[in-house]
Amino acid sequence: MASDILFASAIVISGDEAAEPRVADVLVSGGIVTRIGAPGSVDANAGPARRIDASGHVLSPGFIDMHAHSDLYLLTHPEHEAKITQGCTTEVVGQDGISYAPVRSEEQMRAIRDQIAGWNGNPSDDECAAAPLRDVGMFAWRTLGEYLDCLERNRTATNVAALVPQGNLRLLACGPYDTRAEPHEIDDQVKLLREAMDQGAVGMSSGLTYTPGMYASTSELAVLCKVLADEYPGAFYAPHHRSYGFKAIESYAEMLELGQTTGCPVHLTHATLNFSENKGRAPELVAMVDETLAKGVDVTLDTYPYLPGCTTLAALLPSWASSGGPAETLKRLEDAATREEIRIAVEVKGCDGGHGIPTNWDEIQIGSANDPSIASWSGRRVGEVARAVGRPAIDIFFEILRKERLATSCLMHIGNEENVQHMMQHRVHMAGSDAILHGKTLHPRAYGTFTRYLGHYSRDLGLLSLPDVIAHMTSRPAKRLGVYPHRGLLAEGSAADLVLFDPQTVKDMATFEEPKVPSRGIRFVLVNGEVAVDEGKMTGARGGKILRRKDGKVVG
Repeated sequence: MASDILFASAIVISGDEAAEPRVADVLVSGGIVTRIGAPGSVDANAGPARRIDASGHVLSPGFIDMHAHSDLYLLTHPEHEAKITQGCTTEVVGQDGISYAPVRSEEQMRAIRDQIAGWNGNPSDDECAAAPLRDVGMFAWRTLGEYLDCLERNRTATNVAALVPQGNLRLLACGPYDTRAEPHEIDDQVKLLREAMDQGAVGMSSGLTYTPGMYASTSELAVLCKVLADEYPGAFYAPHHRSYGFKAIESYAEMLELGQTTGCPVHLTHATLNFSENKGRAPELVAMVDETLAKGVDVTLDTYPYLPGCTTLAALLPSWASSGGPAETLKRLEDAATREEIRIAVEVKGCDGGHGIPTNWDEIQIGSANDPSIASWSGRRVGEVARAVGRPAIDIFFEILRKERLATSCLMHIGNEENVQHMMQHRVHMAGSDAILHGKTLHPRAYGTFTRYLGHYSRDLGLLSLPDVIAHMTSRPAKRLGVYPHRGLLAEGSAADLVLFDPQTVKDMATFEEPKVPSRGIRFVLVNGEVAVDEGKMTGARGGKILRRKDGKVVG
């Protein structure tokens, strides 16, 4: 239950980019911020409220994760430690063009579960039938609305908004194949998009390096974006574009052009320029964004404050090897001649799955491998494992894919610090963790994204002022989602999604060696007034609401 709480003498940073920090008392009642006043002025009206001495601590709106992969973890791990302990109170799921809804058949659901098992895990039928998952109704939904209903019934630790995954639309309309979409198949995708938007989605995502969404042409994507622009004002398109490596700038240009030609707002997701080929090229991308903004196109972007990327190991395969879905991919991996074709594509030529650049196995860190024969490879670089066992690196790659049935994640140590720093200072930048939560070997961004912005980049490096970085993580994403000023702003009448933290000690503690370490310096986290973190300790509260688009507004 939401509690009445008085934060006394807090340093209030409201999320409003024009507002200066001020010391104030803040009263929370019934899940709402009911009163903000000078220190000592609110005490008389607080009644029996719990009083928290917030002197020297910052009170801000809860942080909004614009790129979350918590789609399944919200149900299987409802305490949601990774996000709650770093002050995240709202997440946007349905990312990268592939998720668990909409689907039309059990076969499609199975294919999606297998394809993104490396992102979210894939509980067995027996596990789903056991308590507590038995009562969740795991995978019983078909539409996006039914999925959101499931989250709502089971209560979530964070507020949740969802995007329509464009890869799902293509899977349902065209199948899992590298084929041109026929007019009736595009019409089917439009119908599916409208249904999902009418059920509460806030926009559409794409994963244009992931099958089957990557098989869509620019013109096919434009039809879907035009529907969003014409029929759902405020909705946006969040593309993971076609390459973050070779021709990355051209890939960004394609997405920005879609925004210009269709009128659809574009949110560039994890907008980084990775690989050595793109070192120092962030100013080019920023200039492109600025030029597009100057034309009146609505563009925003998010990044995570780390160098390595994270995806599934199977994503490194060329798209032709993944055509037809996971079962067909595994069949190809059993054929020696096909494996050799894949080797040439991955190691020699550079394929679309590897962003057009030959894979350097010393940059690829294996996620969690569960098969006992290769479990010791977890957390190690593919190249290092290959040298240790005296085998070619490509054989290690194939063995993991086959024994783990494509369900292993990987870290890609390919980032450029100057690009990361340049992008995060842009005026339309927001924070997105892009965090895979499944497995023992995680990217530290799962537990540390927001506190790393606060501690490392704001306090320690001084790249962003504290009010500025808080706006990046609160009001800006809230405006993009259409929930501002009810969320993303600390003001009288706003939802009590709040974080109280020590600005001198707040710090991300998760590392690549120990990725599941909660952040330091977070004292309290409230979600709709329910205390999720109390003096640094989780309470298990699930105060989140499902944020749905309805009648042109996002409510919840």
